[in-house]
Amino acid sequence: IVYTDCYKSYDVLDVSEFSHFRINHSTHFADRQNHINGIENFWNQAKRHLRKFNGIPKDHFELYLKECEWRFNHGEI
Repeated sequence: IVYTDCYKSYDVLDVSEFSHFRINHSTHFADRQNHINGIENFWNQAKRHLRKFNGIPKDHFELYLKECEWRFNHGEI
């Protein structure tokens, strides 16, 4: 499941295999607990954490990102 705002560049996600939901900020800011600020907060924290490594091998990026996800969800980032 992917939540985005209504920015036109995200239209490409409609042809993917996952569910894409848009949140229109002009009509409402959040849909239950899902809101754009959550993912923006995660990416800001993840980028800050990943910057320490001065580059990550492509083959291992998913593992580094999973570590960021775990830290974000458990309050250790």
